[in-house]
Amino acid sequence: MNGAILELILANVAFVGTHFAMSHPLRAVMVQKLGNIGFQIAYSVVSLATLAWVYFAFVDAPPADLPGTGQIGWAIATLLVLPALVLHAGSLMGNPAMPTPKADEQARAEPKGVFKVTRHPMMWGFALWALSHIVLFWSVRTTITALSIGVLALVGAKLQDAKKRDQMGEAWALWESRTSFWPRWGALLGAGALPWALGLILFIFLSWLHLPLGGIPAGIWRWF
Repeated sequence: MNGAILELILANVAFVGTHFAMSHPLRAVMVQKLGNIGFQIAYSVVSLATLAWVYFAFVDAPPADLPGTGQIGWAIATLLVLPALVLHAGSLMGNPAMPTPKADEQARAEPKGVFKVTRHPMMWGFALWALSHIVLFWSVRTTITALSIGVLALVGAKLQDAKKRDQMGEAWALWESRTSFWPRWGALLGAGALPWALGLILFIFLSWLHLPLGGIPAGIWRWF
């Protein structure tokens, strides 16, 4: 195995593994030892350090070493990224999974917007983004990193349900009963004008940014 690819695998394992460990089995111990603020600092430092390792290992790995799926692949990837960004934008509006004083109140409210699609819109947004890059079959480094992000998002969403159930009790149980882990894609069109507007803006801007940052035209800029 190429040494750079092996390092990238190890970096992604470290990034995903430390996220899971600090968010779940180690969280209580770390909060007890470090306090809430100390835990947040430690979590941020470890997350940034492992993410930086992923970035530098990714840069060192061979680019474009897979055959790719051509224009069909790019079309599918583009169609996957748009709903991903709509979900991501909507996830910032009234999300009881976020650390906010209103979380209990939000969990007891009737789901609206992208939460009619899934109670984990941010996680599914990351999962769709990951799938879009896997579909392209562009490089081994992209496939490894996208798979890692997809696992982090979806396994993390499942683990988050258990954690929030313990933390929020009846409020989260009620939220779970009114929402779905698996997306109800038919509800996406009715997610509201604001998530769609913000998602479209993000889609146009981030896909444009793909060329200057990644050196590859993506999204609608692939054809225009």
